[in-house]
Amino acid sequence: MQALQARLQHRFADLALLQRALTHRSFSADHNERLEFLGDSVLGLGVAHMLYQALGSGAEGDLSRLRAQLVRQDSLHRLALDLGLPALLRLGEGEMRSGGERRPSILADALEAIIGAVYLDGGHAVADALVRRLFEQVEISPAMSAAAKDAKTALQEWLQGRKMALPAYEVVRVLGAAHRQTFEVSCRVAEKDLQALGQGASRRAAEQAAATAMLQLLQRTGT
Repeated sequence: MQALQARLQHRFADLALLQRALTHRSFSADHNERLEFLGDSVLGLGVAHMLYQALGSGAEGDLSRLRAQLVRQDSLHRLALDLGLPALLRLGEGEMRSGGERRPSILADALEAIIGAVYLDGGHAVADALVRRLFEQVEISPAMSAAAKDAKTALQEWLQGRKMALPAYEVVRVLGAAHRQTFEVSCRVAEKDLQALGQGASRRAAEQAAATAMLQLLQRTGT
């Protein structure tokens, strides 16, 4: 806990808030979902403010796409790994056995919960400063707008430009309880015999993640 507070650059007055932020519903009834709900909004506002300041001429649609790109699950997952959250999560035995401490959705949720906990413990200015520190390595520029293009659209345009058939998306599996599911979707490009997987909190989000993975795969294979 001490090391995490040092990495967050915030010392909690109420350490129970941080403990709750690291607690998954499988471990205790006093879990982090309410803090995650709060942190999601604080994170979205903080990132929106950063983009508004950095991209003064950015159109609303571009800013919205960039915000979605920065706060998506895989981005938060990487930040959670940087903070060393896997070793600190409080999980039930079942989640521990299934490798829950490395699951992107659980780590992303925990990071949002921590942001919510910082907000409650220190106020908006302190939480906003944390969001800025988390994303300080991200170079925000107008060029990001092109990179933030909808991945499914970008993949479709790439294939159509080469006169190939559209990709096929299929739900591979659905994880978690009915009210809190994680979808895993495959994206297949038949003419290249390539397949990529993506995960998300909805089928649409998982398809976008799979399309992003496919674009990266096509780039790596040089096709």
